[in-house]
Amino acid sequence: MKRIKNITLAGHNGSGKTSLAEALIFKSGASDRLGKTTDGTTIMDFDPEEVKRKISISTSTASFEYENIKVNLLDTPGLFDFTGEMIEGISAADTVMITVSAKSGVKVGTKKAYKEAEKQHKSKIFVITKIDDENANFYNVLTELKTVFGPTVCPIIVPVIENEQIVSYVNLIEMKAYRYDDKGNTIEAALPETEKIEKMTYRIDGLREAVSEAVAETDEALMEKFFEGEPFTQKELIDGIHNGMNKGIITPVVCASANDLTGIDMLLKEIALLIPSADEAEPIEAAFENDLIPIKCTSEEPLSAFVFKTIVDPFIGKMSYIKVMSGILKADSSIYNSSTEVNEKIGKLYFMKGKQQTEISEAYAGDIVAAVKINASTSDTLCAPERKVLFEKMTFPVPCYSMAVCTAQGDESKISSGIQKILDEDKTLKYEQNESTKEQILSGLGEQHLEITLSKLKNKFGVEMDLTEPKIAYKETIRRKVKSEGKYKKQTGGHGQYGHVWIEFEPCVSDSLIFEEKVFGGAVPKNYFPAVEKGLQEAVKKGVLAGCPVVGLKAILVDGSYHPVDSSEMAFKTAASLAYKEGLKQAEPVMLEPIGSLKAAVPDENTGDVMGELNKRRGRVLGMEPFEEGMTEIYAEVPMREMHSFTMYLKQITKGMGSFTFDFLRYEQLPANLIAEVIAENIRE
Repeated sequence: MKRIKNITLAGHNGSGKTSLAEALIFKSGASDRLGKTTDGTTIMDFDPEEVKRKISISTSTASFEYENIKVNLLDTPGLFDFTGEMIEGISAADTVMITVSAKSGVKVGTKKAYKEAEKQHKSKIFVITKIDDENANFYNVLTELKTVFGPTVCPIIVPVIENEQIVSYVNLIEMKAYRYDDKGNTIEAALPETEKIEKMTYRIDGLREAVSEAVAETDEALMEKFFEGEPFTQKELIDGIHNGMNKGIITPVVCASANDLTGIDMLLKEIALLIPSADEAEPIEAAFENDLIPIKCTSEEPLSAFVFKTIVDPFIGKMSYIKVMSGILKADSSIYNSSTEVNEKIGKLYFMKGKQQTEISEAYAGDIVAAVKINASTSDTLCAPERKVLFEKMTFPVPCYSMAVCTAQGDESKISSGIQKILDEDKTLKYEQNESTKEQILSGLGEQHLEITLSKLKNKFGVEMDLTEPKIAYKETIRRKVKSEGKYKKQTGGHGQYGHVWIEFEPCVSDSLIFEEKVFGGAVPKNYFPAVEKGLQEAVKKGVLAGCPVVGLKAILVDGSYHPVDSSEMAFKTAASLAYKEGLKQAEPVMLEPIGSLKAAVPDENTGDVMGELNKRRGRVLGMEPFEEGMTEIYAEVPMREMHSFTMYLKQITKGMGSFTFDFLRYEQLPANLIAEVIAENIRE
């Protein structure tokens, strides 16, 4: 446990996470080639969709060794449509390494990664990437980090820039400067003196002072020493930063270029020295016998493990990525799944390096492994039968973008199996049938999310589907009471058909038809009442305006007549249907549209824009209140008809910071100016 370090790379899309992972793996000697995302040759982005699109879609892991420590590196996507993958990756880490481009600086993805790391109580380190780019500006980005994330931001490795070129890097702990020769080897260089770096207010002695001040905050004895003006030893600085990271009060900043590998060896050194090991991470609580107990990361305790990710491969089958929280997980063993309350048979275990598998016999507390063909799902807890503990499940974003699925394929079992496998992999997807429209609805976090899901279904499981905009489940009702007649009379050879009813229709509060009978004198025999009701039940499935289901309708059978020979159930059923069609036309029929309840969390500066947009979408803003730091939650009621494109709007206006939930609330009358349009839409369908 003391030599295992679990690090997750997170940050804004395009900030260089995968490239940095490749550089660390290559520089540590775990790979003999430096993979490039542009060439599709990286270890971490091995899924065919990732290679094709040149972006990370799924969290991947790679283990390597460096200076007697084992690093489990997890590379997460930066695209907001795959936030669920970032949450899974961070849950398995002890430290989150947040990449920030030296060109573009702090972005929404930076803030989201930092916020998720804070939420899950993980230590953090910033890596300013792409430092070699001609448009890079390290010191602007450092200032921005301090402004956005506060005084915990502490520079450790900084570049010395002359004539817009990096001439060396200064390690502020060692107070030594290093430059790189043509072969990428580090050579000690002269420390810059008190001159300013690149016309900035940052001086080396000032930066060193900032490091000392941050370290002083971690311990009272160090604080006294700092106030007395005594310089800290190198060991005190290392231990102070290390402890400060563990307590969440220091976030170191280093810089590197994955392109020319400058700074990568220095980053590896800081990983070994500064980043807390698995056994130092804050113990995670688990439910045990109606209580919560802290689970210590030690191999002496009974086994407990957490399934943080699932991949379903068409050839290998289900692969579960597991973080061993305590004890020892052994291959070919039987363990207990607390989430499903069944025993699991563990077969083979593997350490992963991208898609490359190395079989192992056991994994100790703090380590990350993969198990094949077990029944456990993402967020499940595995443990020793003698201590049945249960870890809290991960919380994923709620799917907010929905499309209707249509397929020409007839193999329902193949479609169902393929979708189930995708749902096992991705907990931010939802697939269900809309009860009103009978459409199959696939929901995710955005347009790209669903597009890639369809591509995966086709390429991995042979399931081809198309997406269309979901139908809106309109309904119809009436506004006034009427009485109508329905007479069905048909004479043929032999027995004829005769059914005759008078029915009163009136509005009521009900989602289904309410049927009553008030027939006097046996005008309609009792044995035909069920046929009349059945005729009406079938009729209310289609209204007289746009063929939508009718709600809020009460039907009272009040009179009629019959023929002792020609009357039949079929005749009375048809008569009821005729009375319904005639009656509803006279009862002022109206269209109803579904209204949803919206809760939207948006940055404070976007609240005016979003409320204005909701008004344009015929929404009613009910109120708002503070949500998180810098965020406001808006409450509104909005017609579902107007909300299909809201996901894209909110993502665009808030640059990805906004989120929302939207749930069906009730039905309301459709405005008169939209009735013709809705009727035309429904008739077309």
